[in-house]
Amino acid sequence: MTNTVENLKMNDGRTIPQLGFGVWQVEDSEAETAVLEALKAGYRHIDTAKVYENEAGVGRAIAKSGLKREELFVTTKLWNADQGYESTIKALEASLERLGLEYVDLYLIHWLQPKQGKYVDTWKAFVELQKRGLVKSIGVSNFTPDAIREITDLTGVAPVINQVETHPYFNQAALREFEKDFGMLHESWSPLGQGKEVLEDPVIVKIADRLGATPAQVILAWHLALGNVVIPKSVTPSRITENLESVNVTLTQEDVEAINGLDKGEDGRMGPNPAEADFE
Repeated sequence: MTNTVENLKMNDGRTIPQLGFGVWQVEDSEAETAVLEALKAGYRHIDTAKVYENEAGVGRAIAKSGLKREELFVTTKLWNADQGYESTIKALEASLERLGLEYVDLYLIHWLQPKQGKYVDTWKAFVELQKRGLVKSIGVSNFTPDAIREITDLTGVAPVINQVETHPYFNQAALREFEKDFGMLHESWSPLGQGKEVLEDPVIVKIADRLGATPAQVILAWHLALGNVVIPKSVTPSRITENLESVNVTLTQEDVEAINGLDKGEDGRMGPNPAEADFE
């Protein structure tokens, strides 16, 4: 069976593969092997970040893959300590060097850092990097609606995407609706939750049993059905392939609504709150 990943159109006219491969918490020494395995399986969207400390490993995998650069969609992220106009320019240049690439397809501000207060100047640098062709598309990660509105109003450029914690227990329905007003896509990190609780939820397990799928595949299929971009992570070859095969899992509208009903609001959040989080 062909694992065909849909490409979603962004508000700048470019497209992004809806299902990608994430490398958070993957050691640099493991990243090369894992990314090569993912590319072999059929993934064409790779998501990394400076703070993951594995950009070099991702770059080695890309170089060894034999794939043409234009066949790949590569995302990396600016770390908090590098926010600010000039430091952002330098940080992207350093990321490109580690990746061994002339450009990245998507560059994200990793966290809002509201108390630091540099995200507007940082976004202005992102706009400049896009003009220089070092970045094809620009977006944000862990941003609030107010901050998205602010940087868009001040620059006239809306982010193409917002990558935030999203899973069945914290489905971000209100934020997703807000993003639509800006033509933004919604991207999910920790799409399966953290730990086994979400994967073992009776509602998800029942759907998985009926469809002959795994709970992880059902959750990923739910993200896809909602229109989310999703970037599951694994270093296990069989799991890497299994996650990609979620594109072939078809949920009914009743399935989607049942999973939507698992949302716990703020009680379901497992990571930091972007409106408050400030860390280096």
